[in-house]
Amino acid sequence: MLATDWNLGTVLWAMVVFFFWFTLIWMFIGVFADIFRRNDIHGGAKAGWVILIVLLPFIGILIYMIARPKMTEQDKEMMAGYAEAQRRASGYSAAEEIAKANELKASGAITAEEFEEMKRRALS
Repeated sequence: MLATDWNLGTVLWAMVVFFFWFTLIWMFIGVFADIFRRNDIHGGAKAGWVILIVLLPFIGILIYMIARPKMTEQDKEMMAGYAEAQRRASGYSAAEEIAKANELKASGAITAEEFEEMKRRALS
C-alpha cells in the first residue's frame, strides 16, 4: 500500500484496529501480572491460567475476569496499607482522634462502648 492509497476510511480503520490490538495487549499484561501477584493461586493453577490466556487470549482473559476472586486477604491488606499511608500524609493523628472521642464521652454524647470502638479504630 502506497502513501497515496490512504484515505480517511483506511486511516480510521487502521486507528480502530490499533486501538483493539493495544487494548488486548494491555488486558493480557494486566491479567498476567494479576495471576502472578495473587497468593491464593498456586503453581499448577497459575500455569493453567497462563497457558489459557496465551492460547486463547480474549476468551481466556474473559474467563479469568469472571472466575477470579474479587477481594482477597492480600487485597484487603494492600488497601489498609494505602489508607494508612493516606492518613499519615494528611496529618492524621490517632492521639487527636482518641482525645476527641474522650471529649464526646465526657460530654455524654457517646457511651463507653462507643468510645472503646472509636479508640480501637483510631489505633488500627
